[in-house]
Amino acid sequence: MTTSIAAPARTPAAAPAARPDGRALAPDLARGTMLLTIAFAHAPLFVTDVDRGPALLNTVTDVFHLLFVNNHARPMFAFLFGYALVQLLDRRLDRSGGDWPGARRLLRRRGWWLMAIGFAHTALLVPIDILAVYGLAAVLLTGLLRRRDAALLWTAGLTLVPATAAVATGMWFAMSRGVSTYTAGGIAAGGQGFGELFAGRLAAWPFVLAVGLVGVVPGVALGMWAARRRFLEEPVRHRALLIRVTVITTVVSVAGSVPAALVQTGLWARPSPAALWAAVLAQPLTGYAGGIGLAALLALVSIRAARRRARLTTMVEALGRRSMSLYLFQSVVFVLVFFPYGLGLQDDLGLAGATAVAAATWLLSLSLADLMRRIGHRGPAELLLRRLAYRDRWPRPGQAAPGRGHHP
Repeated sequence: MTTSIAAPARTPAAAPAARPDGRALAPDLARGTMLLTIAFAHAPLFVTDVDRGPALLNTVTDVFHLLFVNNHARPMFAFLFGYALVQLLDRRLDRSGGDWPGARRLLRRRGWWLMAIGFAHTALLVPIDILAVYGLAAVLLTGLLRRRDAALLWTAGLTLVPATAAVATGMWFAMSRGVSTYTAGGIAAGGQGFGELFAGRLAAWPFVLAVGLVGVVPGVALGMWAARRRFLEEPVRHRALLIRVTVITTVVSVAGSVPAALVQTGLWARPSPAALWAAVLAQPLTGYAGGIGLAALLALVSIRAARRRARLTTMVEALGRRSMSLYLFQSVVFVLVFFPYGLGLQDDLGLAGATAVAAATWLLSLSLADLMRRIGHRGPAELLLRRLAYRDRWPRPGQAAPGRGHHP
């Protein structure tokens, strides 16, 4: 049975967390921050030896990654993507007078084009694309947008089991052999040229797409559920709940990640098979809580940030509005820095060095996003997706583009 989901009316208390143009600040802040966690998660996969460099610094960085980054960035992205689907649906229904079939076609068409862009990203740059995964999720899960809350929560709960198991199995395979999870999942080019890498990425793409889909469904469904309650758009009204969610999920996430961190860093030597399985299951399972908790924390931050418009707030918001373009930019930078047909630093940097490259890339992205904001440029990837998704209604010169007001 399907139901029409009407967004609750805005309350006056929500106003401080929104821009004068009515666009909520929290989702953009979350997306901008999310790009930092993605950069942290991806950069170490490009090096051939994560142990290269100062051992203590690498160990501290490793613990940081396992407690706050690894298997946390993906759930946060999935949560925000599901949230954005509801925002897009609401706006489309408002403009079309409740045309659900038309809105569904638009969302699925966007999903197909996201898959196409993600495929090109994989083929030309790196095999760790997430755009195609979320495009496929949009195609397959758009129907859930008209289902009851119970269907969303059941979908999230049931798919959490295979999602956790898939990640845990990979972690167990690495840790049981004393191999770093970064090395096991690494994508360092080694001595391969572009042609070899291209062929390998094309062959692996369907498998990567399928496994990736399993991992993001729980977060997408929870994001849809949260968007119906406007948690990120009206953080003042939900402040008490957001505080509880932030505290509880952070504690659960850190506690659940500690055992895996101890194993990977060698501080817990030779755990029993049962203990190792418990550690590798707990880390990704509680990582879902950590990723969603970070989104809740940023919603709280947006309350104060909206009242005191600091330069950093404006820059992170600009980055969040251009998250797809600057996500692709990260891949370009990593290829240029690490691959042999770039600077070839894959053999020179370890975990700490790669993490530093990630931070520098994010800071550069921040500056580029602010520059695009200043000149009024939406972002090349965002503009491309808009043109493709709205291809049947793209305006003639001088007319306004459909959906111009908001584009998650």
